[in-house]
Amino acid sequence: LWHTVTLSSPLAGRPAKGGVKAEKKLLASLEWLMPNRFSQLQRLTLIHWKSQVHPVLKLVGESCPRLTFLKLSGCHGVTADALVMLAKACCQLHSLDLQHSMVESTAVVSFLEEAGSRMRKLWLTYSSQTTAILGALLGSCCPQLQVLEVSSGINRNSIPLQLPVEALQKGCPQLQVLRLLNLMWLPKPLGRGVAPGPGFPSLEELCLASSACNFVSNEVLGRLLHGSPNLRLLDLRGCARITPAGLQDLPCRELEQLHLGLYGTSDRLTLAKEGSPLLTQKWCHTLRELDLSGQGFSEKDLEQALAAFLSTPGGSHPALCSLNLRGTRVTPSTVSSVISSCPGLLYLNLESCRCLPRGLKRAYRGLEEVQWCLEQLLTSPLPS
Repeated sequence: LWHTVTLSSPLAGRPAKGGVKAEKKLLASLEWLMPNRFSQLQRLTLIHWKSQVHPVLKLVGESCPRLTFLKLSGCHGVTADALVMLAKACCQLHSLDLQHSMVESTAVVSFLEEAGSRMRKLWLTYSSQTTAILGALLGSCCPQLQVLEVSSGINRNSIPLQLPVEALQKGCPQLQVLRLLNLMWLPKPLGRGVAPGPGFPSLEELCLASSACNFVSNEVLGRLLHGSPNLRLLDLRGCARITPAGLQDLPCRELEQLHLGLYGTSDRLTLAKEGSPLLTQKWCHTLRELDLSGQGFSEKDLEQALAAFLSTPGGSHPALCSLNLRGTRVTPSTVSSVISSCPGLLYLNLESCRCLPRGLKRAYRGLEEVQWCLEQLLTSPLPS
């Protein structure tokens, strides 16, 4: 008996008419398979189903009472009736991934109204209808939600998502992972005299990575994270308005992954040249991954920042295993020092580092390559 199944429609690469016929043929096989092989099914993924989604979901509801996770990727014709029927039939269903599928917001809201009390994880693609789904979450429809991811589709929506940060904190108090990926979004302004929200006390991961200009500032980050002492992963790639001083004020003390890379999003902004030591001095004892690519910190500032890894509490080796310095002004001596002090370093990106000798400006993967880089730095003449 199967626990995990992925069903990809045979539609891909076929004319529409032939695809429908192929889906019906596969559906006929599923009418036998599901009652006889899927009774213990827990995770189901449907990919690129265009015409027979409703019959397939009906079969799932009849044959898969143990279903906990459903992913619909690139599917069309997902109706409210089908989702509500599934919510009623599969009482253990707690995770729903609808990214890149065409699903009306009314269908999602109806599903959440039926199954929201047990929902743990929800993945969505942003569209003009996302606001209605967020409205259900803000109304405490899913009080046990732990993972919420909203990402942009292939066709980026030009209308910014307005996110009521404090209302989301009240509606989803158990949130552990919040990802707003490649979105243009704005926090709803706080009214004058309005008290701060309750925060996300259980939050362990916040990802606001974006390849486009965004409006995430120190103030916005503070509103999101002021009540999140257990944060482990913070991904702010592309968030050029965030400064080291803003990050230093965060309450999390055990951060393990910090991603601050800038990839062509900051051309019109003046980047901070100082402040990187504030980050490493705060988190050098726990950081496993650090990404400073594209940041404008000076040579001296980076030297002071990475010197924090030379001495960690108790004399133990730093936990750092991944360091991305692509496009920064890091110097050979600073790189040599950080490699020497971090024996667990397995990834080091030195691409486009203008202060390094030619031939060494590349990414190093694995212990052997990183140690080879150290040997070359120690024996190469300093660039003139």
